[in-house]
Parts: sequence; C-alpha cells; structure tokens
Amino acid sequence: MSELPPLNTDTIWAILNEDLDDDTVNRIVWHYLGYRYDEATQRWDNSEVSEDWKQDYPEPPNFIANRPPTVKLTRSIPKPNKQLLKEKLGFKGYKIGEFDPRDTRRATMANWLLSYMNDRPEVVRG
Repeated sequence: MSELPPLNTDTIWAILNEDLDDDTVNRIVWHYLGYRYDEATQRWDNSEVSEDWKQDYPEPPNFIANRPPTVKLTRSIPKPNKQLLKEKLGFKGYKIGEFDPRDTRRATMANWLLSYMNDRPEVVRG
C-alpha cells in the first residue's frame, strides 16, 4: 500500500474538496481505526482495531460505498466533536442540490478524522 498523506487540516480539506481519491480517504480512516494490511500474508491485521469495530467489520469497510459503516463512524464521534468541521475549519457544508451521499460520507470521514486529531494531538503531522 502506498504512503498515506499526513493527518492534518490540509488533508481534511483535501478530503472535503475531493483532492484525494476515495480509496486514499478510506485507507486513512482504516489506518486510524487500527487496520493494517500485511503484505506478507496478503491479509488484513485487525489486532489494533477496537472490539466494537472488529466485531462488525473484521476487515475494513468501504465507507464511501456503504452507508452502515459510515453511520457507525458518525455515532463513534464524541458529542462535543460533532461540529468540529464548522468550529475548527469554518466548513459551511454543502449546498442543497450540490451534494450526494458520497459527499456526505466524505464529510463524515473528515469529521471523524478531525475528532481523532482533536482528541489525540500527538498524531497531527506535517
């Protein structure tokens, strides 16, 4: 797997602005959930994934293509962090008629990552 971009606000904006492809965005979230791909065995290692996620998704889910894992991701964002895209980045959201479920799922992933960064400042890079 290729190198992931650093986890910082530039990357969050790149997700929201669709400057990163869907596969990369999925891989970033998978990484911070704890999923690791083992090249030697050609399998996913979920030993660092929380039991809650591991039980429902032993392998990393495609958040862009599937609603249920995105709903789970939304529910896992602590209540004080639900509005971080607006509060920290000034993200105004998408205009009605100009977004689709894919955009909404990317925004959820961006907000989850921003929440992760907010609660773990030691992971912010670059």
